[in-house]
Amino acid sequence: MAKARKEKRVVPHAVAHVNATFNNTLVCITDPDGNVLTWSSSGRNGFKGSRKGTPFAAQVAAQAVGYQAKDMGVRTVDVLVKGPGGGRESAVRALQATGISIRSIRDVTPIPHNGCRPRKRRRV
Repeated sequence: MAKARKEKRVVPHAVAHVNATFNNTLVCITDPDGNVLTWSSSGRNGFKGSRKGTPFAAQVAAQAVGYQAKDMGVRTVDVLVKGPGGGRESAVRALQATGISIRSIRDVTPIPHNGCRPRKRRRV
């Protein structure tokens, strides 16, 4: 049985989720209800190993998502940024550079109220 083609939906306003970890950056565009329209990551765009965590890799991933979202008719986005990674600002700038207007930027990084014990400090 052949896989059915997804129909193109026109969504004028969307939500961009940027998950920036130290090792990778994931950018996902959803409609306001949370249904995924398109997504990309540093690893999906050809970066491997430690290069996935760089701001440039995040920029490439955000550009790829931005142009795909523009094809779906997205004109404005609310950006939700999560995580401590290096690709936070560069991903937001790259989304803006694709021509999509950014309505708001929110930091939704989860902050523990004395939850799990954190990993040990690095001694270099």
